[in-house]
Amino acid sequence: MSTSFSPTTSAPTAPSGLTEPDTERVRNLRKMKLLAVSLLLVAAMIYLFTRWLEHRDGQDVAAWVGYVRAAAEAGMVGALADWFAVTALFKHPLGIPIPHTALIPRKKDEIGEQLGGFIEENFMTPEVIEERAISVDLPGRVSNWLADPAHADRVNAEASRAIALLAEMLGDEDIEKFIQACLKWAAEPMWAPPAGRILEQLVDEDRLEPVIQLLCDRAHDWALGSQDLIDRVVDRDGPAWTPRFVNNLVGDKIYRELTEFTYKVRDDPQHELRLAMNEFVRTFSDDLQNDEAMIAKFEEIKKELLGRDEVTGAASTAWQAGKAVIEQMLEDPQSTLRTSLSEGAIRLAVRIRDDQPLQDKMNTWVARAARHVAENYSTEIISVITDTVRGWDAAETSRKLELQVGRDLQFIRINGTVVGSLAGLAIYTVSVLLFH
Repeated sequence: MSTSFSPTTSAPTAPSGLTEPDTERVRNLRKMKLLAVSLLLVAAMIYLFTRWLEHRDGQDVAAWVGYVRAAAEAGMVGALADWFAVTALFKHPLGIPIPHTALIPRKKDEIGEQLGGFIEENFMTPEVIEERAISVDLPGRVSNWLADPAHADRVNAEASRAIALLAEMLGDEDIEKFIQACLKWAAEPMWAPPAGRILEQLVDEDRLEPVIQLLCDRAHDWALGSQDLIDRVVDRDGPAWTPRFVNNLVGDKIYRELTEFTYKVRDDPQHELRLAMNEFVRTFSDDLQNDEAMIAKFEEIKKELLGRDEVTGAASTAWQAGKAVIEQMLEDPQSTLRTSLSEGAIRLAVRIRDDQPLQDKMNTWVARAARHVAENYSTEIISVITDTVRGWDAAETSRKLELQVGRDLQFIRINGTVVGSLAGLAIYTVSVLLFH
């Protein structure tokens, strides 16, 4: 605030580092201060003029002079009083350390604490937060926005940006350490008994039948294409003195028997070989749970496999390759990854938008989460305000607040001049009526 009454010194200079809105506020504050000072100067000149009229030698003074002088005098008093009051908020008037002035710099920390307490008591109560969370209808608003086809490009871009940021935050070293930690953690518990129980359940529920069927199909397909292989083996391993046509007959016989056997196994779910395969898996699952030697051997294989450098190296290499592919796909707005993310988000939003019971349930979740935060973390949230204000420089705080509200406070000075003038005129008029 101004520390003098001249128009040239009452306007604040723009401090360095101001944003464009702050620069505009400085200009507006300067204009309002100039107006307030101008009214004070006008009142002072009118007062001096009327006093001159009253003290001229040998001249009768008109009746109106007293009224105007009283109004101007009271206007000056009101302007000066309000100037003092407004200036005292931000600094010492005229630089004089008068008690109870420069309130904001001196009371900065208390103001921050009181502001935080006011917000906590009136805005961060669980009831208010819960009611507000329900009235906002966050699921409905978000789903309506996401489901709008006009926002598809924005959803595409924001989803890719979020994934890119996540990939950037995850350093390769951190991922490698995480993979190694996961492998180490995975190697600690015993795998054999749980694996045995899973296999046993799969056999009991006949869940292995599709796998066995697939193996039988592949075996028969291989048998159908094995003629050349069988002929080469017979020619190579058969007696050297055997005529070639005999080898061909033997090869044909083996081929027919093999294809016929695999055909029977493939088409007969009750074939002895398929039953034997089921029985083998059942026995193996039981051994994994109860045979100490089998358990120890299985665990040894597990530790050797997970402890090999090739495994950890392959996982790290896979991450680096996958990361490179993801980054490349994120750069292309038409990539499968970006379009899939966008389409998936839109489909989910459409489902939520069209399902009012689901929206109601989600609103309940939001309200419960908001109430939980208000009940348990309101003090920590409000501490952001108090700690931030406490960390501000006192002079800087005063300057910023002056820029924010100083223009409106100048109306107090203007009103003080006007109201003071009217009050002075009224008092003088009453006194004239009473005593003349």
